[in-house]
Amino acid sequence: MRILKKTIASVIALAITGSAIAQTNTNNEEKVAYLFTYFTGNAPEEEQVCYALSDDGYNFTPLNNGHPVIKSDSIALTGCTRDPHILRGKDGKTFYMVLTDMKSSLGWSSNRGMVLLKSTDLIHWQHSTVHFPTKYYKKWGNVIRVWAPETVYDEQAGKYMVFYSLRTDDRRSFDRIYYSYANDDFTDLEGEPIYLFDSGDATIDGDIVFNPADQLYHLFYKTEAGRGIFQATAKQLTAAPGEKPGSQWTKLPDHVDQTNVAVEGVGVCQTIDGKSWIVMYDCYANGYYQFCKSADLKNFEVVQNTETKGMFTPRHGTIIPITQAEKDRLLAEYGNHTNPILPGFHADPEVLYSNKTKRYYIYSTTDGMPGWGGWYYTCYSSSDLKEWKDEGTVLDVRSDQVKWAKGNAWAPAIIERKEKDGYKYYIYFSGDAGQRKEIGVAVSDSPTGPFVDSGKPVVSDSPVGHGQQIDVDVFQDPKTKKYYLYWGNGYMAGAELNDDLTSIKQETIKVMTPEGGSLRDYQYREAPYVFFRKGTYYFMWSVDDTGSPNYHVAYGTADNPLGPIKVADDPIVLIQDPAQKIYGPAHNSVLQIPGKDIWYIVYHRINKNYIDRQFGPGIHREVCIDRMTFDKQGKIERVKPTQDPVITLK
Repeated sequence: MRILKKTIASVIALAITGSAIAQTNTNNEEKVAYLFTYFTGNAPEEEQVCYALSDDGYNFTPLNNGHPVIKSDSIALTGCTRDPHILRGKDGKTFYMVLTDMKSSLGWSSNRGMVLLKSTDLIHWQHSTVHFPTKYYKKWGNVIRVWAPETVYDEQAGKYMVFYSLRTDDRRSFDRIYYSYANDDFTDLEGEPIYLFDSGDATIDGDIVFNPADQLYHLFYKTEAGRGIFQATAKQLTAAPGEKPGSQWTKLPDHVDQTNVAVEGVGVCQTIDGKSWIVMYDCYANGYYQFCKSADLKNFEVVQNTETKGMFTPRHGTIIPITQAEKDRLLAEYGNHTNPILPGFHADPEVLYSNKTKRYYIYSTTDGMPGWGGWYYTCYSSSDLKEWKDEGTVLDVRSDQVKWAKGNAWAPAIIERKEKDGYKYYIYFSGDAGQRKEIGVAVSDSPTGPFVDSGKPVVSDSPVGHGQQIDVDVFQDPKTKKYYLYWGNGYMAGAELNDDLTSIKQETIKVMTPEGGSLRDYQYREAPYVFFRKGTYYFMWSVDDTGSPNYHVAYGTADNPLGPIKVADDPIVLIQDPAQKIYGPAHNSVLQIPGKDIWYIVYHRINKNYIDRQFGPGIHREVCIDRMTFDKQGKIERVKPTQDPVITLK
């Protein structure tokens, strides 16, 4: 862990666009919606700040297609953050956010500090960190938890109070809530931590609001003793001079949470009309967020349980009301588009239309994992290419399903064949066989599995003596009804499959690497894909490195399934569009709408928030779709990658 000079990371003040608009916001400007800040899970790629919007405070739509809006590795010492709390400043135009600086995979007692953020537009944030063992080395040098910081404005002190739970490695210690005041520019904490409150047992996840109706501060908190969320009230945030710290709070006996399941991360927000309060908390072990309504902060009624799945999986977050101008600005920057079409990080998509189910399916590399370390394949299905249903895991390479490989499940390909006893589905995939990558196949009666591995690789060796056996494609020649397999990184090979579709005819293996070109145009790198249209065999492949913005698709044609391939005069099919923040669109498959001359290219591209090399662009990819057309001579017209593709099945 990097130790900060003077306990604070250098503040990187990002250029703030739109600040002129933000300056017009005041406390009195009408609020029209709610912004929800949250993180999504316990994996490092999920411990990031995400946004969602709501018009009513209960039903939220994630922004940025569920992807993070602030990258934790650019702001936190651990590279991960949790428990975001957002506050509108007293001036009405400045926003403050505080985060737990923690990577949970290191253990629940592994965090030592917090992150402080400040913004005037909700998009660009200055940031700094506070490392407690360094800043407070005399008393808190052995701290093991600095959990769930939040901020409230202290009217008496005229400062922003940051409160949080602390615990040391002393075995008699338990989590108690302490506070500090932030300095004027919100880049550091002033003075030593001061005791604020505890319930007599572990006390965490505090949230403080001021209720004008009873003129009291309400402190909501989680206690491990009572196994739920409780509250305490006080007339002022801090103890009066001469009084014992913490004595200002009166504990209330009743549960706030309206459930018997485990809960944490309570967040309380007054509604836009000022007539009631939204009280929400994370039912983290049961897969939903519970939203309640209260008129007086004494009685609470469940409004709904929001299931956390798919694109929206919030964990321990907070909400604030926002203005129309703020909502518009957020939508302009992070508004959801049709592309990407799948939630989260996926790569190397393979698209299939099933004659059996009359639905479309996408299979892909599970992305977002360091070292391309995904080990399973998921499947999504759709009836219209717009709305996609998560069909779950169809093949797990680490499980007993696959005996010969134990990791690096990459770039699947699938084909449907009608056989005597019904439809069969053959999914080809690459896996780590120890010293090398090999290609295998698994079979199922359903496009969603379960798939049964054949028990051995289909391709084990490189026909050119180098390169990886990955990026497989399978194709049926509509002329001869024969099946072919294609593969190769650094080279392209093809071969005819035997009738069992689980082995290849060794004597038919042919090296088919398209010749010539450079990384700037059409030099073959990987990901072959073959389709047939109006008497011509089209061969597509990816150029450059998968982590490069220049990663793109090129093509050529042939008169038969094993070439030779003639590179097209204008070979580029799909390439980046920096003006739209679209980078590295490649590794594709192709879909023809059944019975129509309507074609789509399904591909992955680099998530715009991870384009810098330090953020791992090669493992932060998302699946997209766009229309692909041909000119009168049958040449593929260059595809313009879009944020909102026009999808039609007719």
